[in-house]
Amino acid sequence: MNGRFWACLLVVCTVGSPPSAVRAEEDGQWTMPAHSYSSSRFSGLDQINRDNVPKLQVAFTFSTGIVKGHEAAPLVVGGTMYIVTPYPNHVYALDLTRPGAPVKWKFDPKPAAAAQGVACCDVVNRGAAYANGRIFFNTLDNNTIALDAATGKEVWRTKLDDINRGATMTMAPLVADGKVLVGNSGGEMGVRGWLTALDARSGRIVWRAWSTGPDKDVLIGPEFKPFYASDRGKDLGVTTWPPEAWKIGGGTTWGWISYDPDLKLVYYGTGNPGPWNPEQRPGDNKWTTGIFARDVRTGQARWYYQFSPHDLYDHDGINEQILVNFPVNGKMRKLLVRAERNGFIYVMDRVTGQVLSADPYGTVTAAKGVDLKTGRLIPNPEKEPKQGKVVRGVCPAAPGMKDWNPSAFSPRTGLMYIPHNNLCMDMGVMEVGYLAGTPYIGAEVKMYAGPGGNRGVFTAWDPGRRRAVWEIKEDLPLWSGALVTAGDIVFYGTMEGWFKAVDARDGKLLWQFKTGSGIIGQPISYRGPDGKQHIAILSGVGGWSGAIVSGGLDPKDPTIALGFGAAMQDLPNKSTGGGMLYDFVLP
Repeated sequence: MNGRFWACLLVVCTVGSPPSAVRAEEDGQWTMPAHSYSSSRFSGLDQINRDNVPKLQVAFTFSTGIVKGHEAAPLVVGGTMYIVTPYPNHVYALDLTRPGAPVKWKFDPKPAAAAQGVACCDVVNRGAAYANGRIFFNTLDNNTIALDAATGKEVWRTKLDDINRGATMTMAPLVADGKVLVGNSGGEMGVRGWLTALDARSGRIVWRAWSTGPDKDVLIGPEFKPFYASDRGKDLGVTTWPPEAWKIGGGTTWGWISYDPDLKLVYYGTGNPGPWNPEQRPGDNKWTTGIFARDVRTGQARWYYQFSPHDLYDHDGINEQILVNFPVNGKMRKLLVRAERNGFIYVMDRVTGQVLSADPYGTVTAAKGVDLKTGRLIPNPEKEPKQGKVVRGVCPAAPGMKDWNPSAFSPRTGLMYIPHNNLCMDMGVMEVGYLAGTPYIGAEVKMYAGPGGNRGVFTAWDPGRRRAVWEIKEDLPLWSGALVTAGDIVFYGTMEGWFKAVDARDGKLLWQFKTGSGIIGQPISYRGPDGKQHIAILSGVGGWSGAIVSGGLDPKDPTIALGFGAAMQDLPNKSTGGGMLYDFVLP
């Protein structure tokens, strides 16, 4: 894959369209966390640009009253903004047509309090989705709910899993082809993962695809044609595990979903296998730590690819996949690009599942590369965890080179903007037994800053040239999402609470604003009823990276927060808890 990477985002523009055509497609709303089915997080609005962005000022603020990790993206539909909070998962509708954006309505789903006790990594929620006059969101206690967007009245509620098994739901739904797609969390509790499609009108379950088990459960049938031989065979979701282990094997689907409406395929990743101790689960442990392409209508799998066979380090495969169209050897191909947790950026053919390139975007010691002929990750035997031994210098650490926090892609620059980590770890594993609703890990880790001493990096990556164009080193891990606009501005937040705007072409800092708490949310861009472009972000430190603050944990204990506490002992001195929406506009 040589030459300049120029591309058009799926359902945003056609190949060869000038930037003006991209902007003409922009309606100024933000109806899903990723903004589009392609998961671009690209806004076609350009009122805010490199010249005037230093003039940004606060338009209004809104306090959620909850001091936990705020990871959600706000939604904007017409003159209303919608916000979903962490547990207890309140939904607010703010009236953007009135000064100060007062509350139009509030919905309290009253989730079970016991759900907090089985949430692995804070009681976060990653947002809602809007379609056909309804707001769809998940609660921590495993309910998917549809609300009337105008009134906040509950239309339907469907319970999908059981907190007594350790299952929770933190992901943002995707609405496609009249279906609401949702997945579960709880891989650290021995929960068996699934993706479920609900009828958007009624909440009825249309199909459910499990991440482990026999082919009939995984919805693998005659349409399933994986590109690589290691993914072919009968009932691999059983035979690549020790007997019965697949029933508590993880593979939860708590991350991001993209959709190609032409192919009628949804793309999503599966989480880590359980337990973390790899010696208890010999085999590839399918279908965990990989990506599925499924027919949105039936759920039947079309192809699958495993990023980390027999995952050794909790390198979930749940990250976002950005859909692009790109010429390869003179022929236009439908591709997807993923900045994976295992430290490699994958460019894949989204029709077939073939890996075209896989390149490290930071320090990787846990693997030696990816074999493009077989598709398999090449492990580093020196870093393989074994009982009775502490393996040191494993990079990236368990949260990966990048965790759930999504990248953005600009069709104007052809660059992918990646907020990510620079973390390594020491890891020891031990035998662990399974007890429903309790941690099923079998590992102890200690994380710390990677080479250079900085714990975070913001990278602009050229997928065509397969290299970083520029990068910004940050002291703390980056746990916020990214946003890029047609004004060639990239926005992201830091865990100290700085909300930053940088030049999309060279990374120059153009503007920053200090919020009241660390930022782990997802910025959005929208056109308000005033006709102006606005930028909005939720502030409120927490999540796995910030659990030491949001959970009030003892910073002297390096094992807290599944080992993340060792890398974040100074966070309580840099950020306090919060829960505040900030909305910015030009004067």
